Amino acid sequence: MQKHVRCIANKSCCDSIRCFGYLYRVPCIVKVSLKIIGKTLVFAMFALWVTAPLFAKEDRDAVSFRMDVMPLLSKAGCNAGTCHGNANGKGGFKLSLRGQDPDLDWHALTRDQSGRRVNILESTNSLILLKSSTRLAHEGGQRFRPNSDSWKLLARWIAHGAKDDGTNALTSVSLEVTPKERVIIEPKRDLQIQARAIFSDGSHRDVSSEAVYDPSNFLVTVSADGLVTSQRLGETTVNVRFLNLQMPVRLAFVPKRPNFKWTQPFENNFVDQQVFGKLRNLRMNPSDLCADEVFLRRASLDLLGLIPSDLEARLFLADPSIDKRKKLVDTLLKRPEFTDFWALKWADLLKLEERQLDAKGMRVFYDWIHKSIEDNKPLDQFARELVSARGSTYTNAPANWYRANRTPTQRAENTAQLFLGARLNCAQCHNHPFERWTQDDYHNWTAVFARVDYQILENKRSDENDKHEFKGDQIVYLTNKASWTNPRIGKPATPRLLGGAVIADLKLPDGRDELDALGDWLTSRDNGWFSKMQANRIWFHLMGRGLVDPVDDFRSSNPPSHPELLDLLAKELSSNSFNLRHLIRLIMNSRTYQLSSEPNETNREDEGNYSHNQVRRLSAEQLLDSQSLALGVPLKLKDQAKGTRVSQLIEGRKFYKPLKTQEDKFMATFGKPARLVCSESERSNETTMSQAFQLLSGPLLNGLLTSKDNRLEKLAEGSMEWTVGLENLYWSTLSRPPTGSEIKLLLDRVKSTQNKRIALEDMAWALINSKEFIFRR
Repeated sequence: MQKHVRCIANKSCCDSIRCFGYLYRVPCIVKVSLKIIGKTLVFAMFALWVTAPLFAKEDRDAVSFRMDVMPLLSKAGCNAGTCHGNANGKGGFKLSLRGQDPDLDWHALTRDQSGRRVNILESTNSLILLKSSTRLAHEGGQRFRPNSDSWKLLARWIAHGAKDDGTNALTSVSLEVTPKERVIIEPKRDLQIQARAIFSDGSHRDVSSEAVYDPSNFLVTVSADGLVTSQRLGETTVNVRFLNLQMPVRLAFVPKRPNFKWTQPFENNFVDQQVFGKLRNLRMNPSDLCADEVFLRRASLDLLGLIPSDLEARLFLADPSIDKRKKLVDTLLKRPEFTDFWALKWADLLKLEERQLDAKGMRVFYDWIHKSIEDNKPLDQFARELVSARGSTYTNAPANWYRANRTPTQRAENTAQLFLGARLNCAQCHNHPFERWTQDDYHNWTAVFARVDYQILENKRSDENDKHEFKGDQIVYLTNKASWTNPRIGKPATPRLLGGAVIADLKLPDGRDELDALGDWLTSRDNGWFSKMQANRIWFHLMGRGLVDPVDDFRSSNPPSHPELLDLLAKELSSNSFNLRHLIRLIMNSRTYQLSSEPNETNREDEGNYSHNQVRRLSAEQLLDSQSLALGVPLKLKDQAKGTRVSQLIEGRKFYKPLKTQEDKFMATFGKPARLVCSESERSNETTMSQAFQLLSGPLLNGLLTSKDNRLEKLAEGSMEWTVGLENLYWSTLSRPPTGSEIKLLLDRVKSTQNKRIALEDMAWALINSKEFIFRR
């Protein structure tokens, strides 16, 4: 069968050719052209057949932008916050922080600035290579040596077309790092970390030389391929990062101590088992138990915020009972001062501050907190009532939580930090650099709080220009008009529990909304974050340092010092109905809590393993209330009933108005927080020169010392001997009798005095300014 084609030139001069079995009639000129094209086509097909193996090899060696180039940029630090990963980029070139957005990075490398950063025809002359190798001036210095493996890989990617394999690229699923934890004993000073990435197709590859290694301190250096070298002894965490995955490695470099012998201390409960087990691995012995007078003072300060009275100290030290420490803890937990002092801790965290809550709102909120502690309300119920509250802030006290956090971002960030230990702030603008939270996670979580709104019934603010001041009742409710926009995509965010379910998928019954769902999920027994966070907070307040430190900064790059212990404490808390007093009792009855603050030769340098008690300064409230108790004269607080202690005051430090009273100045000087953030870190325990002046010559202490109603007046009026008076001062200030050498020294100083009252004031001043009084040991 033949087919004919009419001459497209419409001329009689034509000829015919065969092509694939068909006969075509074409004009002569066209015939010649087709012959040339035909020969070219044949040659091209032949060349393709000959070079096919070469192309196949090239495909096998092809560079993946997602799996190869992106890790390379992270390894070189190009996308770090101090370089092109900065929010504004550097030198007109902006990459996503730590490679969170490959699409943006590919566009910046190949399309931005008219694609001038890559030269596909001459890949080695690409601007990205010229700059990073410093063949052209580069403010960031040399990132790749010319002809190094990294340089060649980047050049090969450009030569192959600088393609983005986004739709076809594998994704990283998990990161395996070995070892996860290791104790290295001298003389060994280094350790090799191995990292292996697992991909979506099940394949894996060694990425030890491609991963980024971030040590948590300067105790070690880490080479490009993961060799850790100790610079000095101690513990560190190396965060190993590859693409979107990260894994912490805990390392401890300890001295050899050839004569080390474990003392086998007695263990009271699982707290000691966990703490002492790690100390043994670190070749440290715990310190001895503290003396009875030290334990009494420590327990009283931790639970009541006060030193013990002289009578309490005398009775406790005279008690021969073996279990007197255990009985003391039980007694202190029942004291009203315990409720006052631990209500103060929650008042700090829940931002009881007058400008936003006003005086009545603060009183209502504080009374609810105080009653919750007094009734030993379970911590999960306490949290659930807070986050699901709405209604009048005067009649429904927990609603003041939302009155104090007025924007969706404040509510989202503070709820996550306070109850889950998750600091999300970074993820508002970009994926979290140290944690798994993405920008989408942040805005979906924030959307849960977007509908919270306020009906301001009346606002009698004293300063019309202060938009943060509110005076008058407010109604907290959920509006149907609000939503939250995710700026990354420019669309409404989907309300989602942090790392959990989408609110709309929960199919809530009538009468229940996202805040009710939030309260249920937040305090669920399956939500390990909540129980760990609350257990860590209790441990922090008793031990002075959290197992996770800072106390509310839970992330993979900041692992707990004792992971198993934190798990056990969290389990103990949740299995006992989130009973605050139960967990306090358990920790304080451990030998770990009762260790002396005096270090031994093996644990002298230890700060984070609880081998001995860490000495810390008394808080502002502890110090002033204890001065008042020691001298036997109540404070005269403005607008407060006689005998009110500063730990019972409702408001935080007045940061927005001049400090008028001496008590306010004292509180500010010694670190009382203004309650602007929901974190223990706002309270300062730093020592300053101004504190020394407040103690040494401050009018508040001098007023207590010279008061005619204080303990010294009674001692001066009596006919008792100097020895008896001095002993009374020691018992009331330091909770112990003076030693023989102390008595002798003081008697030598006062035997020639003409004014007994002045001498007693001088001695009391010296004792109150002593380290033994100012510091909790």
